[in-house]
Amino acid sequence: MLRVEDLHVYYGGIHALKGAHLKVDKGQIVTLIGANGAGKSTTLRTIVGLVKLRSGSIEFNGEDLSRLQTHEIIKRGIAISPEGRKVFANLTILENLELGAYARDYGTFNTQREWVYSLFPRLKERERQLAGTLSGGEQQMLALGRALMSRPQLILLDEPSLGLAPLVVEEVFRIIQTINEEGATILLVEQNAMAALQIAHFAYVLETGRITLEGTGRMLLEDERVRSAYLGE
Repeated sequence: MLRVEDLHVYYGGIHALKGAHLKVDKGQIVTLIGANGAGKSTTLRTIVGLVKLRSGSIEFNGEDLSRLQTHEIIKRGIAISPEGRKVFANLTILENLELGAYARDYGTFNTQREWVYSLFPRLKERERQLAGTLSGGEQQMLALGRALMSRPQLILLDEPSLGLAPLVVEEVFRIIQTINEEGATILLVEQNAMAALQIAHFAYVLETGRITLEGTGRMLLEDERVRSAYLGE
């Protein structure tokens, strides 16, 4: 579904991605782990056109995305739930979800909204509440729900567990698995390497802009280098 090859990205004179590569097959959860500053978020932002690549290729369902604008990429069937949630604090839950559905036929909005509410019942209970008054966990659920409103084929999740309590983290990862089981393909960037690798079909390790290890989630869980660097063992 997604193929990234030899990706080079710069921020001014800083070479942020140095030939990074990855692929995501339909129906998979693929995770990208690495330290702060390794280039994980840059990879996701480049895929959706928020950051422009210097060289390399990004293909989605066989189509080159590198020259497309972000709104065109979203219409192709990709959505992103950004790091830090970035909900519209002065809008209600319902209004945030409406914005997530802007690229779809409005005739499908109610069906899509009810599906999101089935995943996140708390959002339905509070749909008229301002997003800025929600807890961190509830805002993360809203950010996920907003991304799902476009019914994407591929969803990019950037640090969905960041800053959340352990019980909320468990719920978020359970929902990620449910979304995947219901047909969404997922590329997950996550600092909680243990949780991410436990649910991933395939995984990559990104270090200073380069992919240094790759394999199934189980393989990397058992890799001594990963256990030492990212699992605290």
